[in-house]
Amino acid sequence: MRPALMVAALLGLGASGTACRAPGGADAARADSARLAERVARLDRALASPDSGRSGAPIARWTLPGSLAEISGLALTPDARLLAHNDESARVFEIDYRRGIIVKRFRLGDKGVHADFEGITVAGDKVYMLSSDGRIFEFLEGPPDGSVEYTVHDTKLGKECEFEGVAFDPSINSLLMACKNVGTPKLKDFLVIYRWKLADSGDSRISELTVPMNQVIGTNDWKEFKPSDITVDPSSGNYVLVSAQQKALVELTPAGAVVSVRPLPDGHDMAEGLAITKDGILILSDESVRGPAAITLYKRP
Repeated sequence: MRPALMVAALLGLGASGTACRAPGGADAARADSARLAERVARLDRALASPDSGRSGAPIARWTLPGSLAEISGLALTPDARLLAHNDESARVFEIDYRRGIIVKRFRLGDKGVHADFEGITVAGDKVYMLSSDGRIFEFLEGPPDGSVEYTVHDTKLGKECEFEGVAFDPSINSLLMACKNVGTPKLKDFLVIYRWKLADSGDSRISELTVPMNQVIGTNDWKEFKPSDITVDPSSGNYVLVSAQQKALVELTPAGAVVSVRPLPDGHDMAEGLAITKDGILILSDESVRGPAAITLYKRP
């Protein structure tokens, strides 16, 4: 097993970490351990403080290595570990979002898999990745630097939608697949989320949630809202979507009622991934545009 990879950090009032470093003996190991422990303590203090995050400032920001320059999706496991993937190849990374390190990575297939991957989610012990043409890749989490077998489910929705973002709704045992570009003419003026049942009951596994686009846009000056990821808030069960293009977050009830629409804080050039922890941390991932890729942590408003 390779040692965990350090990633540069910006936390609280600007404490900074270091890039991946060569082993330096026991003293260096103790120094790294102390630095990581202080990151966690600083994050815990920020979460506990009623004043932190009020202005929309992040409580932590971790810049990522080049292997995640095209980070495209985030997902939390049932035991609160963060998984991420890049865009074109099926490599999955576990990021310790509290300490700012990459814990492990693994890939689908012995030789890897190439597709336009646009989202990742977890349901029980299964991990699912979604390609833009509506194919769902199902697999178990792999060991560090290992490979895993996988099964592909073709939803056959590639003509109806270009997908970007997937989440799991346990209340209906279904994957939620956010539609970035709608191909069905009658749905052009709607925000569309397809739902795919994990259990095949013999009936149609696919249903759709549609929300009139004018309700999503509200008083904003956008012409549309194009999701780049979706997640389910573990506290409310609501659906939260992020748009890299509109630089905004939209929250919906599972029935499709708009709860809130708000802009992203400054500093998000390409917000492609979204996750919300059970203790109220909202995590956004940004692809590399003008700087390195990063994940940013906020207190959930």
